[in-house]
Amino acid sequence: MTRMRAPSWTPSWPRRARNKPPAQDFALVRRSTNLHDLARVERHLPDILGRALARGWIDADFGAALMADPKGLLARYDVFLPDDVILQTELTETGRQRIVVYETETTGVRRRVMFLQLVMMAGT
Repeated sequence: MTRMRAPSWTPSWPRRARNKPPAQDFALVRRSTNLHDLARVERHLPDILGRALARGWIDADFGAALMADPKGLLARYDVFLPDDVILQTELTETGRQRIVVYETETTGVRRRVMFLQLVMMAGT
């Protein structure tokens, strides 16, 4: 009797060593972007963070850097946010990355503006 082995799966993208910084070969935005007010943050940040979350899904180093310091990572990719905008990272119950965007009002109160996470959906 012949035993069949399950095929092994290896990722098709190259893996980098864990101690290297996130890849700079990836363009998060086309040009330096300064979202200097909340209206611009609300308009443009969902697309930018969506690209960052998608990159973090396939690039473990990028994902780890995004979770450790999202605002700093965006700045390294030429996306600048106002000082009163705070990005907080979380993991969902299913282990997916989530980024919550807060605005700090002049009274010091934090107000949640939005949250972003990737959701996988299938259809027929």
